[in-house]
Amino acid sequence: MRASRGEGVKLRVLLKVVVVCLVFGSASAAAQLVKKSKSGICHPPASSHYERTKSYLAFDSVYACLQSGGRLPKSLSGYPAIANAEPISRQPASPGYDRAQFGHGWDDADGDCQDSRAEALISASTTPVRFADEKRCRVVTGRWISMFTGAVIQNAGDIDIDHVVPLKWAWDHGASSWTKEKREKFANDPVNLIPVEASLNRSKGAQGPESWLPPSGKCQYVSRFVRIVKVYGLQPDQAKFNRYKQQLADYCG
Repeated sequence: MRASRGEGVKLRVLLKVVVVCLVFGSASAAAQLVKKSKSGICHPPASSHYERTKSYLAFDSVYACLQSGGRLPKSLSGYPAIANAEPISRQPASPGYDRAQFGHGWDDADGDCQDSRAEALISASTTPVRFADEKRCRVVTGRWISMFTGAVIQNAGDIDIDHVVPLKWAWDHGASSWTKEKREKFANDPVNLIPVEASLNRSKGAQGPESWLPPSGKCQYVSRFVRIVKVYGLQPDQAKFNRYKQQLADYCG
């Protein structure tokens, strides 16, 4: 006996709900990345366009993708449980954060006119850099391979220096109790600085790996994040710590 057209539509909707619940209700689904397309649509694995989305920003959850300004595809927008699901418990932010608590911009500790941004660019470039003038203070060109995408960047103006562990994240997880000297050291520590595409650095903002991951280089990125957290004695909660362990297992295998 053939189902009516209305019954067929209901059946397809029911099947989609079942699939979505299975994908987002399982523990293993947390490790599946969510793809944010150039048009700002968050495609979880349940999306019909998931496999066809090749150019994207990666997020570790639908919640994180939506928090970045993304939106669900129309085919999934009717499932508020997905949109509101936050897999990681969040610590309340410590009050009083200000960028100035970590120093006023990039430091030039040795007084050679090359601040920590310039030194990060010089150190990471795979070819000798070119400076704006004979003073050799400001870097204008070089050859950088982005940890976030593997893309080659040659114009320093297209680069942001990313704090692997963001300053605001550090403040919320223990840095608020540090001395100002320790915070300034942290903000300018070469281990915590990587040249990446400006757009991705700004997309990441103050998020840690629990809510934001780069399109590529995930193993290297999460490994460095965790190493810096341990060296500086920062204190993510147990849920975040467990997520990092799972990410290292998933991406570094």
